[in-house]
Amino acid sequence: MTSAAATFDAAGGATTRPERKPVNKWLVTVSITFGTLMGAIDSSIVNVAVPHLTGSLGVTIEQITWVTTGFIIATVMVMPLTGFLARLFGQKRVYMVCLALFIIGSALCGMVRTLPLLVLFRILQGLGAGALQPTEQAILRQTFPPKEQGMAMALFGMAVVLGPAFGPTLGGYIVDNYSWPWIFYINVPIGIVSLLMVSRFVHEPEDVRVAMHTMAVRQRKNMDWSGIALLFLGLGTMQYVLEEGNRNDWFQSGEIKIIALVAIVSLAALVIRELSARVPAVDFSLFKDVVFTSGTLIGAVMFAMLMAVTFLLPLFMQLLLGFSATQAGIALMPRSLSMLVVMPIVGRIYNKVSPRLVVAFGIVLFAYTAWQMGHYTLATSSRDVVQVLIIQGVAFSCLFIPLTTMALSTIPRHRLPDATGLNSLLRQTGGSVGIAVFATLLARFSTRSRGDMLSHFSLSSPAMAARMAGIQRMLQAHGLDVMSAHQAAAQMIDGQLRRQAMMLSFEKLFYLSGILFLCVLPLVFFLKAPKDAEKTDMHVEM
Repeated sequence: MTSAAATFDAAGGATTRPERKPVNKWLVTVSITFGTLMGAIDSSIVNVAVPHLTGSLGVTIEQITWVTTGFIIATVMVMPLTGFLARLFGQKRVYMVCLALFIIGSALCGMVRTLPLLVLFRILQGLGAGALQPTEQAILRQTFPPKEQGMAMALFGMAVVLGPAFGPTLGGYIVDNYSWPWIFYINVPIGIVSLLMVSRFVHEPEDVRVAMHTMAVRQRKNMDWSGIALLFLGLGTMQYVLEEGNRNDWFQSGEIKIIALVAIVSLAALVIRELSARVPAVDFSLFKDVVFTSGTLIGAVMFAMLMAVTFLLPLFMQLLLGFSATQAGIALMPRSLSMLVVMPIVGRIYNKVSPRLVVAFGIVLFAYTAWQMGHYTLATSSRDVVQVLIIQGVAFSCLFIPLTTMALSTIPRHRLPDATGLNSLLRQTGGSVGIAVFATLLARFSTRSRGDMLSHFSLSSPAMAARMAGIQRMLQAHGLDVMSAHQAAAQMIDGQLRRQAMMLSFEKLFYLSGILFLCVLPLVFFLKAPKDAEKTDMHVEM
């Protein structure tokens, strides 16, 4: 027997049509994961091509950073508008249009040979990529039955977390064997295949379609243009401060001070506006849900630590252990591979083991790996690094899946696009904050440690004088005169001092990452979904 489903004509009247035959959930998953994975990879793939881009475009490293900054700012601005766009146009249409925008932006990025155009098309790419993650997350939640939500989020997690991890490795291979435009061109054929699959296999559930149509009617009558303007201004300026603050010495720069002030005022005005709007473009009332708020905040801290550690480790291995860029990338791969193996397992046991226990275990396990990294020395081997990273991959797997699943467990199906947009926004912002803070602290801790050590160094010290004399004699034996040998010996000792100071700085930051993560452990208590989760109402003033 064929059942009928409600739909709506152009005038908004209800009609009926035969209900579609359900599509295999794995086909839906594969269809929408391609786009999300490409968007996640593109957030980091450009980093390894910086030397090639500077040479090809004739610009400085400081100027080329806008290629990444423009992409991230555009991505962040679109994420919280996912629910707004989904109500107006439908989830499937939003995903397809944004994917098409991403594909077009990728093709144009590969064609251009000037920096302004490359930045412009990277922004176009970012506008397309911004809605891909939240929309996939919402579609997967609506496609998989409740008992398989953990597995759905495991699949989503592999795309979101592994994309940035594999991006530099993939980008390095492409740049070394082909040319830099191919880091963009590679998105085109994969994106087209994904676009065709989405058009064929992805369909919105009828209950979601009906509920979102009703909400869209109210939204069109009360368009929140001022909220959207404040959102773009607030998030754009905030992300600019996070991306450029460290390069401009933060609040020592008048430019950063002004832009930070604009960001604070705009974001405060945005929250006030959205909480009082008849139909808000960004539904901040979702944060009244304790489960959603707790899961989202822990997820933001998790991503901050993930991105911070991913930023620190390659620097540590290259600056202090003498690894090449390729060797550092290979050393990071085991963490990604362990996540690839463990994530499906965590997804399988989601309904059998309390998510709160899994999340708590993941937090403690990450703190343990941070403690181990705090014991790294200048004699640490690649094997020592890899062993810790494998354990850390298990920790992040235990965190990501339960957090993304529990955070959305109390959200009704028709409000998932709003919730996933906010969840993705805080995760992305957490990553930016983590990199910005730890990059700043790395330099400051190193300077402070060097100053502390210098206060204990004196040529009048017998041990220091003997070390200086020994190096000087060695240099004189290689042909240097007395004066040149003395200067070279002083420089060598200063270089060793700087390396030790940098080593101490890395150790402090590794310890700090573990301590900060342990601070969110109390929030795990709130990760328990109430039985009446689906009864939550949308924030709309009638």
